[in-house]
Amino acid sequence: MNKLTYILLLSAAFLFIGKKSQAQDYQTAIGLKFGAYEVGPSIKYFTDKNTSLEGIIGIRDHGVVFTGLYEKSTTAFNVDKLSFYYGFGGHLGSVGSGYYKRFGGDDEYYNGKHILIGADAVVGLEYVIPNAPIAISLDLNPRLELARGPFFDIAPGLGIKYTF
Repeated sequence: MNKLTYILLLSAAFLFIGKKSQAQDYQTAIGLKFGAYEVGPSIKYFTDKNTSLEGIIGIRDHGVVFTGLYEKSTTAFNVDKLSFYYGFGGHLGSVGSGYYKRFGGDDEYYNGKHILIGADAVVGLEYVIPNAPIAISLDLNPRLELARGPFFDIAPGLGIKYTF
């Protein structure tokens, strides 16, 4: 419960830091997402100046997870090219026999194939390197696993994307 309270307070604080403006100067970005559990390709597409859709294919030990996120962005700390983003979505995937790692909790051993289905949130910062088509992001991905739970989990992530 303490983790959830901390995340909600941090998210609320970031909401008041940013001001509404064009958060990004690109329309589409493709790259890699390095998470606590999954690593894989990602794509981010801005539907307007402050709203984006992000898809991630996360490859993990003994499985794969597809995540889709709806995100809102604002300029962070009044710094050009730095944006704060937050959003929600869901995931669907499967894992085979092996250990299912949990952040800050006990790992669970699966002796067969299992489906993963759940709700996701995201809160993070993204910086677009000036005069370069590169964006770097750092975020937290709280998730509620429904098929193997229910249980709450959180995963930090680092993204590196090529923008165009």
